[in-house]
Amino acid sequence: MQDISGLPREGQQLINSYGDGGFRVSGVRYQGSILIQPETTTAWPLGDIAGLDLASLQSLLDAADGIDILLIGCGAGMAYIEEDIRAAFRAKGVVIDVMNTGAAVRTYNILLLERRQVAAALIAV
Repeated sequence: MQDISGLPREGQQLINSYGDGGFRVSGVRYQGSILIQPETTTAWPLGDIAGLDLASLQSLLDAADGIDILLIGCGAGMAYIEEDIRAAFRAKGVVIDVMNTGAAVRTYNILLLERRQVAAALIAV
C-alpha cells in the first residue's frame, strides 16, 4: 500500500492509502472500490470501469449541489466516460476529471485539503 497521509479537518475523509484491492480512508479499511466525498465514504460495488454507468453514480449525482469536481479513478489505466454521464453532471455544474486511480487519490486529497468541493469514484487497484 502507498501511504499518502495528510492533515484533514475534523471528520473529513482523507485517503490514507490505496492498493491491495482497496483503500484506507481516515483509518478505516475499505475492500474494493469506493465513492468518497469530504464527509462520507461508501463501498461501491463496481469492480471494473467497464461497468460504469449513470446508475452506478446516482448517489453522487444526487449530492451534486455540494460537488464542483468529480474525479473518476479508472483503475490502473484510463477509460472513456460516456456522454450521458458527463451531461448529467455538467447539468448540475459538476466537472468530471478522469485519470488512473492513483492519480485520482492524490488529486482528491490535495483538493480536499484546499477545501474544494470534491468527490471521487475510485476503482480499486
